[in-house]
Amino acid sequence: MESKVPSLYALTGASVDLSRSLEEDSLVDGPLISADALHSAIRRQFQTVPTPCHAGLLSLLHVAYVVLSICVGVLCVLKYGQEQVCMSILGNVQGDSVILFGKVGLWVLVLLFTGCAQHHHSRARGRGYLRFYRQMQGLKLLPLTIHSAGNVLLLVVLAARLPANVHIYLLLSVLGLELLVALPCLLYYTVKVMQFNRERAAPDVNQEEHSHNFSITSLPTETGFREGSSLEEVVEKQADLIEYLKQRNILLSKRLLNLTAQH
Repeated sequence: MESKVPSLYALTGASVDLSRSLEEDSLVDGPLISADALHSAIRRQFQTVPTPCHAGLLSLLHVAYVVLSICVGVLCVLKYGQEQVCMSILGNVQGDSVILFGKVGLWVLVLLFTGCAQHHHSRARGRGYLRFYRQMQGLKLLPLTIHSAGNVLLLVVLAARLPANVHIYLLLSVLGLELLVALPCLLYYTVKVMQFNRERAAPDVNQEEHSHNFSITSLPTETGFREGSSLEEVVEKQADLIEYLKQRNILLSKRLLNLTAQH
């Protein structure tokens, strides 16, 4: 009776090994998916950053606001023969008050643009474009910083309680200076984002893998701690890299299942 027990376990183990081998053979005999197909599937997932349109529209609105402010200041505040026209358009509202109300509205638009840009750049960061995110991190905040500084200067001009002519000249000078500083920043931001969209580059991890595969003298990646580097920066890069790799594995799994079903 005891001699039959080992033979039973042996038969059971053999059947388990046989079933495992059959499963492995079925996996091996299944359709193989090339790495090029997976890479092409990932590359199709590139998503452009749509903020250049927003930046262009904001630039046009800024130019239009400054031009209209100059017209209101010259015709309605300095009163060069157009008092009736100003009264019919503005009513009882003072010309400088209209300019300030418009400045508040423009600042709100810049604030909305900054939030929109932050949202889209954070999504690009989540897709693995950490280098692009860091390059644009300060640039996308410059318009809001410039407009906020312009608001401070306008408050100083209002608090000074200068004569009407000097007051409107200084107010228009601040708006013109603000335009000369903010407009090039928006244009430079637009050019950089359009260049990023046009290149359609792979995520940073894929670029580093490609450089290590085809370049002997390539430098090490940015994921480790080296002398002269900030520990917080390294930890942030590693966290971004881990988050991106998790999303990339999910995407690879979905693409693998889809391609397997197609075959």
